[in-house]
Amino acid sequence: MDFRHQISSPDALHSLNCDALVLVVTADAIDPALDALLAAALGDAIAHGDLALKSGKSLYLHRPAGIRAQRVAFAVAGDTSVKAFKAAVANGINLVKNGGAKHVAVGLAGSGTLTDAHAEAVVTAAHECTYLYRHTKPSAPAASKIDKVSLLCAKADVKPVQQGLARGEAIAAGVDLAREWADRPGNHCTPTHLADVAKKLGKEYALNVEVLDRKACEKLGMGSFLAVAQASAEPLRFIVARYDGAAKSQAPVVLVGKGITFDTGGVSLKPGGDMDEMKYDMGGAASVLGTLRAIAELKPKLNLVCIIPSCENMPG
Repeated sequence: MDFRHQISSPDALHSLNCDALVLVVTADAIDPALDALLAAALGDAIAHGDLALKSGKSLYLHRPAGIRAQRVAFAVAGDTSVKAFKAAVANGINLVKNGGAKHVAVGLAGSGTLTDAHAEAVVTAAHECTYLYRHTKPSAPAASKIDKVSLLCAKADVKPVQQGLARGEAIAAGVDLAREWADRPGNHCTPTHLADVAKKLGKEYALNVEVLDRKACEKLGMGSFLAVAQASAEPLRFIVARYDGAAKSQAPVVLVGKGITFDTGGVSLKPGGDMDEMKYDMGGAASVLGTLRAIAELKPKLNLVCIIPSCENMPG
């Protein structure tokens, strides 16, 4: 998705060139000017009980009179805090994501200042709402057509909004990567696969990535790790990735992500009913890889070391 800011004002909403308009309204009141633009449709919806001014409530209008956008979604936020704003944006995007909309404009109806954190929230909410795992599910529902999201803001808010959008895209890219690999079944997410992801990140972002095999781990005396991996025919991988964004003298932040790509419990098998969920035993590794990608995109002034011991804990 392409995220960008768009300078706008309440009296220009009717002429916005977009497929869908998501407006976050606060629970205290409806802007009379906004209701007038919609030919009183919003006020009528409230009067007839179709929309309550309570946090979490929403309303979808198709081809409303007086608005160029074919779809308008109103989402109520309890206040203008980032948490409430993000939840409302997610509600609004969920209302329009499965239609034909490609370009969605998001704005805060009425008074209120958009900060960099609000802009970041728009990006992460959009990604969370439209994420769809498809790698081993070719028959999964069709992906959302949304490919562009514009955040409506005042001219005075452009700089923080731009900063927030950029940060949000980096964070969302990391979260998407983590979700994708956590969702894959064990035979499509082996230790070798995770090592390949780390190598790809290393190549893309010029990171220092080292992958140790069994012999290297034996040489280093990693007895506990080797004991877990010994029953599986799937090769283990011990992954170390480094991001150097500060002076060498600065102590690094170290993240360790558990990378057990499938965990039957070893020889003493766990109950079969929920065995499929044991693919998530590498969720720590996925989180660390996602964090590494986000950090590589953001380029903060810090040193980061990511360690992922990865193997299967299963016989055969």
